[in-house]
Amino acid sequence: MTTNESEVRALLDARVEACRTKNIDRLMSHYSADIVYYDAVPPLQFVGSEEVRGNFSRWFDGYDGPIGLETHDLTITTSGDVAFANMLHLNSGTRKNGSHSAIWVRSTVCCRRSSGKWLIMHEHISVPINPENRQAWLPPVHQADGRSGPAEKQ
Repeated sequence: MTTNESEVRALLDARVEACRTKNIDRLMSHYSADIVYYDAVPPLQFVGSEEVRGNFSRWFDGYDGPIGLETHDLTITTSGDVAFANMLHLNSGTRKNGSHSAIWVRSTVCCRRSSGKWLIMHEHISVPINPENRQAWLPPVHQADGRSGPAEKQ
């Protein structure tokens, strides 16, 4: 693993930890001011750090307590001051209504290094759909990749 890959992995790990603890200020410190963020929930896009902050606050407010967020199948590619990563995330936790939920999402993150610091400048979250009924495809928690057991945690 190159130094750039290690630095981007550290950024992504810190981002996940900030999500788990719902630390909005720490989380937003990993995003550029001109972030473009596509989420699985409306609207189609969030542009700029204030819109993205509001979207994360909405997500955090839906959970009672910490959010479980596991990264699986992480791939990082870097070239100079640009990097991109793709991964699967298992999102879980107790919702405000008391129900426990778990959902797999796909994530692509694009980063840029400026003045020696890596920041996320683009992120895309998606949920796979079943093309036959156009509903979200929610694989079993232990089979997101189609294998019989859990995907290996990275």
